[in-house]
Amino acid sequence: MAAPPTPSVARPFTFDTVFDGDRVIAPPKPKRHFSAEEVEAAHAKGLAEGERSVVARAEAEAARALSEIAAATRTALGYLSQISHANRIDSARLAMACARKIADAALDRFPEQPAAEALAALGRELDGHARLVVRARPEEAERIGEALQRMGDGLGLSAQVLVKTDPALPRAAFTFDWGDGRAAFDPQAAAARVAAALETALAAEGLHADPLVPTLETDR
Repeated sequence: MAAPPTPSVARPFTFDTVFDGDRVIAPPKPKRHFSAEEVEAAHAKGLAEGERSVVARAEAEAARALSEIAAATRTALGYLSQISHANRIDSARLAMACARKIADAALDRFPEQPAAEALAALGRELDGHARLVVRARPEEAERIGEALQRMGDGLGLSAQVLVKTDPALPRAAFTFDWGDGRAAFDPQAAAARVAAALETALAAEGLHADPLVPTLETDR
């Protein structure tokens, strides 16, 4: 009885040898021996590649650091802009408060002065009118009347100044009535208008204020 055939054992396929028609192409064998020149060249190449890698990493780190610095600077400038605007607002409001105190003290001492200045400004308007009716607070009526009379004489006005009292008027306030027209002054209302104008200007300045540092051409 014949022995059964031995089963074939599968061998892993390798790509060491390539058959191309009638030619057999053997793969190149790795070089095991190098000359001193080749070793030196390989060493130099490795060093160059290492240096390039180190430089590239350093440049990447520097770029990242510069980006973080720029972001932090922009944030800081934003905070500084807010602080600067807040300081401008506080300074303007403080100046307004000081001016108000000075004006109040001046009106306490010279309540007739606004009326006299108004008469000087309306000199031509009042020229030719027979009478000017003035209303003022009772405690200020006499001083205002005397000041207007002096101012009228100095301007050569022929209008008779007639002062009437009005307790409802604020301090140093007055009204003029010469028939064809009227004029009035209220220090409290005037101060409120100035304060409102200041707040409007500050709000507009906050929206369009100049930057703390000039914008670089490269940032535009």
